[in-house]
Amino acid sequence: MRRADRLFRIIQILRRRRRPVTAGEIATELETSQRTIYRDIAQLMAERVPIRGEAGMGYVLDGGFDMPPLMLTPDEIEAAMLGAQWVMNRADEGLARAASDLVAKIGQVIPEHLRPLLMEPALTSLHSRHVVPDAIDMARVRAAIRTQGKIAIAYRDEKGEASERVIWPIAVSYWESVRLIVGWCELRSAFRHFRTDRIERAEFLPVRYSTPRARLRIAWKKEMDADCERRSRRTHAETPVPVLME
Repeated sequence: MRRADRLFRIIQILRRRRRPVTAGEIATELETSQRTIYRDIAQLMAERVPIRGEAGMGYVLDGGFDMPPLMLTPDEIEAAMLGAQWVMNRADEGLARAASDLVAKIGQVIPEHLRPLLMEPALTSLHSRHVVPDAIDMARVRAAIRTQGKIAIAYRDEKGEASERVIWPIAVSYWESVRLIVGWCELRSAFRHFRTDRIERAEFLPVRYSTPRARLRIAWKKEMDADCERRSRRTHAETPVPVLME
């Protein structure tokens, strides 16, 4: 790896971590020696990159540091393309269009020698013929998630039983052929997952739920992890994360 590439990678490693990163951790990821990392970090500091820390304690990158846009590696471009293909093939129309626009923007700014990675990608995500259409406006669902807006829905579960409830949407889970809205259900006073194709009516309420969405997501994930662990102990085998679906 060229030194310039290694310096860029070091910055990227520091940017994606919220805790101090030791030279040993960086050296392991970049498959080089700690001595080399120490020299590289010293050079970055000399070039006024706002890195704080010291040997043995770890390093952090202060906020506000910016680099020239889209200095992407071939692996990063292929990762972006694979994700964009998956979204274009399986997400709703608005999100699929956004993924297509993203690919076009990347193609406009990356160097010429990297553009074949977009035009003829080595990785591909095949189109799924069995994606079930959404019965709710997913663009508005995503907006409600971002603004912590409540949604009143008429829902029919897998047994055909109908119910009406108000949910606090916190995420959308994309599966191979269906999508689930993850949310706190006021009717059940619990987290539930609702298939978008089973929603018969939806009203996006002008009311926001007060609990921070980040806190709800943490609580939901802990609940899912605990449920998965209980199932795993019972079966003594790997068990997929369960979906508490109405």
